[in-house]
Amino acid sequence: MSHLTAHVLDTMTGTPATGILLHLDTAAGERIASATTDADGRARELGPAVLDPGEYRITFRTGEYFAARGQETFFPRVTVDFTVAPDQDHYHVPLLLSPFAFSTYRGS
Repeated sequence: MSHLTAHVLDTMTGTPATGILLHLDTAAGERIASATTDADGRARELGPAVLDPGEYRITFRTGEYFAARGQETFFPRVTVDFTVAPDQDHYHVPLLLSPFAFSTYRGS
């Protein structure tokens, strides 16, 4: 299992956000992994089995998602910076998304 997973829900339609490209980078900008959300809006394998403690960034490429649906968006991408603490087995980052707002939190 990946150390990091994500889930994107389109709150405007009340459905999973399928086909969103995500990138996982270090705080220094080094690309670690990429994934695309599946039919359930999930990126189940985003990165390695273990992440070293430190700061990371997930970039959700939301502009392409909305453009494919003929919608404008204020956010061409959403970036979430977070810290991995020592001895943590798993991190889950949900994103609740609409064309003009988003919310995120540390999931379980």
